Amino acid sequence: MTEAAEAARGSAPGAGVREMSLQQAVNAALRTVLEQDPDTLVFGEDVGALGGVFRVTDGLQRDFGAERVFDTPLAESAIVGMAVGLAMNGWRPIPELQFDGFAYPAVDQIVNQLARMHYRSRGTAPMPVTLRLPSFGGIQAPEHHGESLEALFAHVPGLKVCAPSDPQDAYRLLVQSVRCDDPVVYMEPKARYWERRPVDTAAGAGDMPVGRSRVLRPGRHATLVAWGAMVHRCLQAAEYAAEDGVELEVVDLRWLKPIDAEGLAASVSRTRRAVVVHEAPLTAGLGAEVGSLVTERAFGALAAPVERVAGFDVPYPAGPLEPQYLPTIDRILSAVQRTLEYERP
Repeated sequence: MTEAAEAARGSAPGAGVREMSLQQAVNAALRTVLEQDPDTLVFGEDVGALGGVFRVTDGLQRDFGAERVFDTPLAESAIVGMAVGLAMNGWRPIPELQFDGFAYPAVDQIVNQLARMHYRSRGTAPMPVTLRLPSFGGIQAPEHHGESLEALFAHVPGLKVCAPSDPQDAYRLLVQSVRCDDPVVYMEPKARYWERRPVDTAAGAGDMPVGRSRVLRPGRHATLVAWGAMVHRCLQAAEYAAEDGVELEVVDLRWLKPIDAEGLAASVSRTRRAVVVHEAPLTAGLGAEVGSLVTERAFGALAAPVERVAGFDVPYPAGPLEPQYLPTIDRILSAVQRTLEYERP
């Protein structure tokens, strides 16, 4: 049995806390939902015997059978279309698209079928589909293997979108997403797959409302807002800022749709300044929506305009150019400095 399978099997509900990587935590969450609901299915390219390109589905086909965990052709539109048909017939599908950049051929099915079917059927055809999407950059992969598509999916009515930032949240958010009767795009930060943290699989998702952010580090001088792998980058920036006496609050957005506007406003009302950090290009990125919500909900408290630190307005680069594209600690701290030095008229 592989290390990933052993970790996941040893972390079944009631097994207590165990250290896992984010990849193993997703595997454990898939095991939980497969065990609890016989109508749950896992499928995608190479998710069966191989266990997925990142080994996230390692051991699932062996333990749950090829009827519930199975491979599909390399046809992303067909994968999502199959999920829509299965959901219409009472199943709870969890399809995987192998890399975020491979989602583009499936956009027609995602936007015109998956997101609209419940509305189009006047509520008679729920779409309890969780679309797993290994996302974002940071692994210096070839072209089309690193993208930040959150703004695309968050713009589509009918879809929910979330992005965990650590193993515990990866477990809880995935269980929560699968139990949701709406379609959820679950964006897994590839660069954090191997981060290891204690995970309590007994901590279910029932007490965690959809659309709730969390404060990972309290502060008083400015709020950093991020999701996915950029949460870790912001925590690093906050450590450096603390050396100069600047206390930064770090908010993990978690849910990119619905967005926790109240949680954002509460944080910014305390710190009076905000910097939003994401990997996607700046123009029309989700940071603009976050900044707008902060301005609408906490305008009276803001001492400076909301800053954004993002990828550049170029196609997502491959391999060696990624470090120049992704937001760096220096760029984040420069934005913090600008907002701290701003003098409101």
